[in-house]
Amino acid sequence: MEISAAGRLEVRITAADVGKRVSVRRLAEPAAPGEKFTDTVGVLTSWDNGVLVITRKGGETVRIPESALVAGKVVPSAPARRRGPAASYEELARVAGRAWRPVVSERLGGWELRAASGFTRRANSVLPLGDPGLPLDEALSAVRRWYAERGLPAYVQTATGAEGTQETLCAELERRGWTREVTAEVWTGALAPVADRAEGTEVVLARTADEAWLARYQRKGVSEVALRVLGGASPRAGEAERAGGPSVWFATVPGAGEVPDAIGRCVVDGRWAGFAAVEVDPAARRRGLATAVMAALARRALDEGASAAWLQVETGNAAARALYAGMGFSAHHAYHHYREPDAGALGGGPS
Repeated sequence: MEISAAGRLEVRITAADVGKRVSVRRLAEPAAPGEKFTDTVGVLTSWDNGVLVITRKGGETVRIPESALVAGKVVPSAPARRRGPAASYEELARVAGRAWRPVVSERLGGWELRAASGFTRRANSVLPLGDPGLPLDEALSAVRRWYAERGLPAYVQTATGAEGTQETLCAELERRGWTREVTAEVWTGALAPVADRAEGTEVVLARTADEAWLARYQRKGVSEVALRVLGGASPRAGEAERAGGPSVWFATVPGAGEVPDAIGRCVVDGRWAGFAAVEVDPAARRRGLATAVMAALARRALDEGASAAWLQVETGNAAARALYAGMGFSAHHAYHHYREPDAGALGGGPS
């Protein structure tokens, strides 16, 4: 907290600091026994009508009456990273976007509008990396028209918790009635330690998802469009790789029957290897199969020149988070999908 020369706490922020990362101390709520003050750190996303709104790293918003402020100051835009490969939010967002390539896309200034017949929000949402070239309300109207023409609800994918993320855009969307449906995190780590994990389990790698792999995949009834997204889209699976873009690998651990015991997917894109769809038969868990799948994919990615890894994990998936933390991964930033007002949600899972 900011302390004056006389030893008093002081509020050293104003409405002019909207968009900056701040640390504030406020009087505790009456319902918090034994606590006189509460501290909040995050991005100051608005200060209107006597109320501050601060967006925390995970995307949660905190409303604070300015009358309750005890102290406040502007702090560095992001804390120093202690683990994992150095990476900016924008670099990771672009890499993750190429891992779930849409079938159709269009630019709106610095925004990319993406669609793939509704298969995964990551390929059916706006990726706003820059200025759309229009006032926000006009840009959002254009977004809604574009998705309506394709029979889809409009989604905007945003991020919080790292330098260059979009806390202010999150607040503006919420102010306009957009609904946040999903919060997950992007984790990063070094690739070599993943590749060094235990060997011995048979893992079969392939360039395409065969019927056995799809039988284990949690999204049932996968369409031709979904197969294109899984395989790299662009507009034909494999074309991106031939043009020097990302390459996609699918891993399978054979089971006793036709359905594999475990599967996984990895997209190799320059120095990055992105892991996804790591799924294990519930009856085959606690045998290290998820680790074996990721290790086999990591070794392939190392052979192709990658050195760093990323993955996306839901905030409530405790088992996956424990697995990835044990492999040396740590959270880089949170991401969110905001759905337009009065529109039905996409099905098929949260991602």
